[in-house]
Amino acid sequence: MEWILEDMSQLLVGAGGWAYFQVPGSASLEAYSQAFDFVELNSSYYELPAISSASVRCPRTIVDHYGLNLLPGALSLLEKLGEICRKLEAVVMTLLVKTGSSIKESEIAARLNDFLEAFNSDKTVVAVEFRGVKPSAEVFDVMKESGAIHSVDLSNSEPRYEGKMLYSRLFGKGEDNIYEFDDRELKEIAKKASAPRFEKSILAFHGVRMYRDAGRVKSFIEKGYFPKIGGGVGIDSIREVLSDDAQFPTTRSRLLKDQGWKVFQDTDEVRKISTVLEILPEGEFNSLEDLLAELRRH
Repeated sequence: MEWILEDMSQLLVGAGGWAYFQVPGSASLEAYSQAFDFVELNSSYYELPAISSASVRCPRTIVDHYGLNLLPGALSLLEKLGEICRKLEAVVMTLLVKTGSSIKESEIAARLNDFLEAFNSDKTVVAVEFRGVKPSAEVFDVMKESGAIHSVDLSNSEPRYEGKMLYSRLFGKGEDNIYEFDDRELKEIAKKASAPRFEKSILAFHGVRMYRDAGRVKSFIEKGYFPKIGGGVGIDSIREVLSDDAQFPTTRSRLLKDQGWKVFQDTDEVRKISTVLEILPEGEFNSLEDLLAELRRH
C-alpha cells in the first residue's frame, strides 16, 4: 500500500449529482449512496437516502439576474435556500460568481458582504467560487471574516486563504468538463485535501468521467492504491479506450485534441493517452489498427 488516510470521516468524496450513476437492478440515487459519501445537489427538489453529507447550490438567478443585490425577489429566494439547507442539513452551500453576471467587479465585496450576512442556515458553510472573475483583496477579507470558504479546483489552483474546511469542485484542465484524471493527478489532489490544516475536506468531481474519477480517488484514500481500469494493459488498454468513439482516418493532431484527455491502464499506473500519442509522427492514420501498429514501433 502506498498511502492511507487515517480518518476518512474528514475527507468526503462525491460528484455533481447522481442521475447518470447507473448500476443494473438499482435506482441511480440508491446505488450512488452506496458508492459515495457526499453529493452536490443542483435541482430545486431533493430526495436523499443514506448519504452522509450534501451541498446545495445557490440559484443562479440571485447572482446573474439580481447581481447579489438583495431586492425582495432575491431575499425571497435566499430565504427558501436557507430552508432547503436546514431541511437537508447541508454541509455547504456553494455560490458561483462568474463572468457575465450583472454584478460589477467593483461591487462584489459590498454585495457579497450583504449576502453572507443575510444567509441563515444554521451550520451550513458558504463556499464561494469565482470563474473568469478576479476578486479584490477586499472580497477575500469579507469572505474570511464571515466564515465563508474559497472554493477552488484543486487540480489547478489553491484557496486564497486557509479555512477550517476545504471545498473543491474538480473539473480538470480540459474545456467544457471534458477531462479525466490520471493517477498522479489524483494522488496530488488527495495529498492537498488531506492536509492537517483542514478539519474537513470535500472533493466534488464534475468532469465527464466524474464517477470513475471519484471512485478511483476514494479507493486510493481508503486502501492506498488505485483500482485498474478496463481489462487490458498498455496497447490493449489504448485499444479499448479509443474503440469508444475515435474516428478514422485521422491525424496525430486530431487524436491529441479529441482523445488526449482520456486515460489508459499502463503496467503500473493509469496515464494520459496524450503521453503516448505525443511520440507519434505527424501524419494520417487510416484505422485504429494502423495507429496501434505505429505505437508498437515506438
